[in-house]
Amino acid sequence: MPIEQGVSPRGRSSARRGISEATVARLPIYHRVLTSMADRGVTTVSSEELAVASGVSSAKLRKDLSHLGSYGTRGVGYEVDYLVYQIARELGLTQDWPVVIIGIGNLGHALAGYGGFASRGFRVVGLLDSDPARVGEQLGQEPTGLAIRPLSDLEDVVRTTDASIGVIATPAIAAQGVCDRLVAAGVTSILNFAPVVLNTPDGVDVRKVDLATELQILAFHEQRKSDARMRA
Repeated sequence: MPIEQGVSPRGRSSARRGISEATVARLPIYHRVLTSMADRGVTTVSSEELAVASGVSSAKLRKDLSHLGSYGTRGVGYEVDYLVYQIARELGLTQDWPVVIIGIGNLGHALAGYGGFASRGFRVVGLLDSDPARVGEQLGQEPTGLAIRPLSDLEDVVRTTDASIGVIATPAIAAQGVCDRLVAAGVTSILNFAPVVLNTPDGVDVRKVDLATELQILAFHEQRKSDARMRA
């Protein structure tokens, strides 16, 4: 099944409104850069400055932002706070998205403790693991901390928290079964860290994060740079 990326959970499909997947993938980068600028007290930014900070060409940036109806002001640039809001609205970050994490090993534990989720509109509402030794373990400080619940509670956690997004951080062998249960429970957006391709029905959006693949891509570029130095 083709994966339709760039769709906010339970939100509007950017793809259906003519925004390419490549543009959607760059919007979080612009949002992060602009948020950092706002934190430093920057009120306006030119397309050239924003493009350099985001690692793209100014032409590509202007085209991306034009999809949001934001064209900036000639000679002034873009209003930082307003552009942050526009991008956040497009990405679905102007509301709260409940997230459940399944698989609380080293990676799942790190994800559960990541403080950046809350500031970006994502609230971890459930932690589940199949290891009986982990069940009941408290992550985070009370009263905001969460106790790890048994995997058998997955459907109940999704129902009672109205979870919008499921994060799979299990071993590969368990990932498809967890995915099937999330989908059956009504979750239609999944972030998959397991090293396996998940099969999902139409209407379910999956984003795969393969750390090993990313390292292999970096190794490829390192090898090319090393070869170039050898030839020089």
